[in-house]
Amino acid sequence: MARRPNQEPDFDRELADLPPELRWREWKSRVEAVLFAAAKPVSREVLARVVGRDCALDLLLDDLREDLRGRPIELVRAGESYALHTRPAFGPAVRVAFDIPADAKQLTKLEAGVLIAIAMFQPVTRSELTETFGKEISRDLIAALRDEGLIAAGPRSPKLGAPYAYVTTEKFLLEFGLESLRNLPDLEALKDAGLIAGDGRTGDGDVEGGSPDASDGRLEQTGPPVRVV
Repeated sequence: MARRPNQEPDFDRELADLPPELRWREWKSRVEAVLFAAAKPVSREVLARVVGRDCALDLLLDDLREDLRGRPIELVRAGESYALHTRPAFGPAVRVAFDIPADAKQLTKLEAGVLIAIAMFQPVTRSELTETFGKEISRDLIAALRDEGLIAAGPRSPKLGAPYAYVTTEKFLLEFGLESLRNLPDLEALKDAGLIAGDGRTGDGDVEGGSPDASDGRLEQTGPPVRVV
């Protein structure tokens, strides 16, 4: 499909007539406006359309992040995309204003564990997740994570039947405050949080042959629900 012609033919990206300080300020305001208007994270490629060719976009985004310090919104990064988010401290005010239940978006411990397993081992199939957890990971659980936009279908596995493998999304990074998958906590931190067990059980004791002394790194299902904020 051919791209629609630019609806702003007189749009001046370069702003060569402005002094450098005012040019920088205008570029920064444009980027903030685009991020504010966007319904989803905005890629660097899109942001680059509203600033000059020689604009140091990384420095500009760092400057915008500093401008927002102390305000109720913050600039967050997910992969190569950016978004404006309400700071967590103001979450209760937003929920009260729009009558959003406090538990509107909660993951059970098992769902959180499956999500982390997908993040760490992606692309990964449902059967591989079942093997990791030592219990059936249902299609309904996978569908719930997909409906939340936290995972998506990735490449098909080369295994018999070519099942779909699953990967995490940019929304996953945003929801958990991660710039990239490199920022995932290490295994010890996940064990401390109770999301990964070193005893080979899922927490409800239903793995056949499970032993308190086992140590195969399976993920467990224990503790209170985990909220995605």
